[in-house]
Amino acid sequence: MDTTGIPAPISLVTGANRGIGRETARQLAELGHTVLLCARDPKAAEGAAADLSRSPGGRGTVLPRTLDVTDAAGVRELARSVEAEFGRLDVLINNAATNYDTGRRAVSVDLDEVRRTMETNLYGAWQMAQAFVPLLRRSAHPRIVNVSSESGSLTSMGGGTPSYSVSKAALNALTRTLAGELRTDGVLVNAVCPGWVATDMGGAGGAPVATGAASVLWAATLPDNGPTGGFFRHGRPLAW
Repeated sequence: MDTTGIPAPISLVTGANRGIGRETARQLAELGHTVLLCARDPKAAEGAAADLSRSPGGRGTVLPRTLDVTDAAGVRELARSVEAEFGRLDVLINNAATNYDTGRRAVSVDLDEVRRTMETNLYGAWQMAQAFVPLLRRSAHPRIVNVSSESGSLTSMGGGTPSYSVSKAALNALTRTLAGELRTDGVLVNAVCPGWVATDMGGAGGAPVATGAASVLWAATLPDNGPTGGFFRHGRPLAW
């Protein structure tokens, strides 16, 4: 709780030990959020949280949590622990993603690889939403942000990166479905494309990671009358 007596927002970021997830966690903490920084490797989560806690200017708290979004039992256990510790969740950011498969083609890709990609990029986010919606409903300003990609835009989609593109298109569809179901609960659900960002997945030459994370932060901190069920980059709508 900060000095004003107002409880800090509780935010959870998956895949947050590096890249856009880590920078999103930093920016949220800078705003005063209590951030649950999640990663599959507990040492990676602890190291990233410790580094961010030493960052100058941070007003919030960064807490490491071990989480593999493909592990249904682990997702449920984390939800129980968040409920026990905080009683609610204010912001869920489904950032964890895998397999930007630029060398693959839909006509020849191993479908087992596609299934593994979907387990993280779609079903992982879906499991997180199912587990944490009850806690989001207890928030005064609940938000779900699905970190997507313009690779999943049906309007601009072409050949290549089949596992990644199809998984992100499906994530966009999930975003629309969740937004429709949660609208009356006041939960704003949006998909965000950070753009080409210089990360381990995106490679060199992209925008600074802070720029990509700022798109995510925009959706995580929307006012109550903000949009829901949309697809955005830098706060501007993208074509589905």
